Amino acid sequence: MSRNRKLDLSHSAQGQGDALDQIATSRGLWRDAGRRLVRNRLSLVGIFVLAILFALAIFGPAIAPYPFMEQNLKLISEPPSADHWLGTDQLGRDVLSRILWGARTATTVAIFVTTISLVVGVVLGGVAAFAGGMADWLIMRLTDVVMSVPSIMLALLVNTAIKKPVAIWFENIYEQTEWAFFRSTTFLDYLIVLGALAIVSFPRYARLIRGQILSLRRREYVTAARSSGVPFARILFRHLVPNALGPLIVAATFGFSGAMVMEASLSYLGIGIQPPAASWGAMINDSLMDWRYEPWLLAMPAIALAISALAVNYIGDGLNDALNPRIAAGRAGSQGE
Repeated sequence: MSRNRKLDLSHSAQGQGDALDQIATSRGLWRDAGRRLVRNRLSLVGIFVLAILFALAIFGPAIAPYPFMEQNLKLISEPPSADHWLGTDQLGRDVLSRILWGARTATTVAIFVTTISLVVGVVLGGVAAFAGGMADWLIMRLTDVVMSVPSIMLALLVNTAIKKPVAIWFENIYEQTEWAFFRSTTFLDYLIVLGALAIVSFPRYARLIRGQILSLRRREYVTAARSSGVPFARILFRHLVPNALGPLIVAATFGFSGAMVMEASLSYLGIGIQPPAASWGAMINDSLMDWRYEPWLLAMPAIALAISALAVNYIGDGLNDALNPRIAAGRAGSQGE
């Protein structure tokens, strides 16, 4: 066996050993982080509220007292009562039922937007950091352009620019296949909102994972994996991304609440999820003109949105403290002073 071959094997063995040590250390850090998270009372409150939100999103429409689109023109703008706990809106629809369906809209959009933008950001940021050179320059300039425009304005632009072409494309598909699925305006609204919000959300994850990988790619186990001929994708997703999960999880948590608020904002402006689907933002917009006379119509969806976003932010703060013990120690010290 040649000398170079022995050196390669020794480097590979050393890299594998370092990787195993890194995995063991990471498991210990995750256990410690879990203990710190459980000790954070606000985070526990946020987890409890988020669990209720998910339960309402899954089972709420089944337990809703009325169909969320059912209109009763004899009961227009009724105040809360025994039959309608949160009253009825301007079309006689039960507000509680629509809020329960709005919970499904908010969580669905938030989950898909966070997942899509996280995957796109991790892939682009990982390629930029690991490949470097022109790829890094192009990807970072793309994120600079996206981040230079206010998120809500860019989401509005993307939404209004692509909605009509996509609607025409869906109509053509329907004419060829006669699948009623492509005539659904609700599905079109969801698709456009998901795409618009994912486009404005991915740069934060791309920049975050790029910074993490730049600090990790010169570690011994990464160098050993590259010298052993391990493919780039395997190094990225098996060695680099797992070691950067902490900051990504914290960012994704705050991104989840941001996606809920952004969806409600687009629906409030009339270009997001529109009737017959239920959205908290659209409900707020429908009740804005009559809030002085029918304040419950505006207050109920606004409170639901505020509580949901606040609960997720509490979880994000708790995760940030749990995964960054120095920050938690600094806050405790400042409170003690």
